[in-house]
Amino acid sequence: MAGRASKANRYAEIVSAVFRKHYRKGATRLSFERSEFASVARAKGIELPKNLGDAIYSFKYRVGMPEAIVSTAPEGYEWIIAGAGRAKYEFRLVRPLDISPRRDKIVVKIPDATPEIIGAYAQGDEQALLAKVRYNRLIDVFLGIAASSLQNHLRTTVGGIGQIEIDELYVGVDRNGCQYVIPVQAKGGKDKHGRQQTEQDIACCKEKFPSLRCRPVSAQFITRNKIAMFELAEQNGDIKIVSEEHYELVSASDITTEDLALYSGRKRP
Repeated sequence: MAGRASKANRYAEIVSAVFRKHYRKGATRLSFERSEFASVARAKGIELPKNLGDAIYSFKYRVGMPEAIVSTAPEGYEWIIAGAGRAKYEFRLVRPLDISPRRDKIVVKIPDATPEIIGAYAQGDEQALLAKVRYNRLIDVFLGIAASSLQNHLRTTVGGIGQIEIDELYVGVDRNGCQYVIPVQAKGGKDKHGRQQTEQDIACCKEKFPSLRCRPVSAQFITRNKIAMFELAEQNGDIKIVSEEHYELVSASDITTEDLALYSGRKRP
């Protein structure tokens, strides 16, 4: 615990120093380079993180910004770190976006098609989540299209952003022949879905698959067998939640006639 806390404090001190170096009152974007983390660490006599990318990743997706940075944001806004090119980043001022499961959402039971051996050996929450989404065809169920996994852990470079990683990429088609590309971000444990992930996914799809309609999805564990699915979209320069559904993977015998009657009365939004 002490080791983890020490690393978090070290990262916080470094990122705060880089922020102060560039901060100007009224600015909404502050550019910096990854190499600045190393120079700040040396100047302050801080033990240099072995992986500079991990320090940046932590503040992008895992932990909140240090108070020294948070306190400079106007009411109703927050600072995030976003990619701006190869080894280049920005502190960016944005409105908060909470992509977390609603507590009052109906839960739809789905017959669990996950092979038992996958459940036994899946490594980590993210891998287990991606496997359950794939084997239970939750992308098809959620979006109402026929979708197939094209590639998982796709690492690529996007113009103006730099290197990104998409947890899993699907392509699909609907009854009218419209084709889709579906970037999926899977979140388990303490990782949180950030707006910059969806912004990067949309930019990647526009660049690599310009003829396909992009429908970004976030998948999150609620419990071991309960999964929240979000469809996201960009509107007026902001990321919005289009729809949200909760699915519980159960034995077929656990789905009652009352459950089926409830589901048959639901209208798709």
